[in-house]
This record gives sequence, structure tokens and C-alpha cells, in this order.
Amino acid sequence: MSLEFSADAQKKITALRERYPTSQPVVLAALHLAQKEHGYLSDEALQLVARTLDLPYAHVFGVATFYTMFRREPAGKNVLRICTNISCMLRGGYDVLAAFEKKLGVKKGGTNGEFTIVEEECIAVCANAPAIVCGTRYFLDVEPGQVDAILDELRKTPRPEGEVV
Repeated sequence: MSLEFSADAQKKITALRERYPTSQPVVLAALHLAQKEHGYLSDEALQLVARTLDLPYAHVFGVATFYTMFRREPAGKNVLRICTNISCMLRGGYDVLAAFEKKLGVKKGGTNGEFTIVEEECIAVCANAPAIVCGTRYFLDVEPGQVDAILDELRKTPRPEGEVV
């Protein structure tokens, strides 16, 4: 059984395709929609995007694997993107990453079903390093001692409807 887009997603993709002379500029939006609807970008989801946009699978695969916001494996309900780029690293980003790994019993790249930990290259809030983003929630100037409070806040605060994490 091959995957399909919902009628709403198909409508959005059609509207986007009408704005451009080729379908290549629509790949990112279509990948976001596929991930939102199917949870992650399996080979079948990438084939769906390629088929929908009439693009080579290799092109869609290349885009999906270049950007860290796309998941090729199932993830937990909350994806913690922990920055370890230079500013975050210099201000303790690896200590924060280690504290989350220890608390959750999950190594970077892994999941416990509730949380997935991703070591992120940069989330563009260097002035407030170390930083974490989960969905649309940013946690700035994070210290290892704040791990419990951050996890508690994420557990008790429902995500806005339709928020992609």
C-alpha cells in the first residue's frame, strides 16, 4: 500500500506548484506536509513527494537528508534539538546535552517514545547560548540543572494544534 497526501495537503501543494515554473521550490513544503501527516519521512513518504511533484526520488531524498528538521525515523512526541555549535559549545552546550541524555536515558539521535534528542548544528540564538528548541518552544541560556524543569514544562504544556515537532 502506498502512502497518499490528505485532500488538504494536496490542495496546498497544488496551490504552491501554481506559483513556480517548476516543482523544485515546492519540495521543502511537501516534505514538511509529508512529515506532519505520516510522522516521519520513510522511503514511502519520500516516494510520495517525488511522485506528487514529478521529481526524481534522488532529488527528494537529497533534500530530506540535508536538513536536520526532517526525520527519517519515528521520533518521540517531543524532539529536543540541542545546539552544540561554537557559541553553545563554549557556554556548556555539551554539558546540557549530556544532562538530557542522562536524565532521559537516551543518547543523541535516540528516542524513548516521549522525547527524541537531536544534536543540532545551530538554532540561531547564539546570544543566548546554550539553547534548545522543541517544536516552536525555545529554551535559552540553558544550564544542566534546568533539565528537570524543562522536561516538566514540556510534559505539562500541550502543543498548539498542528504544531510540528
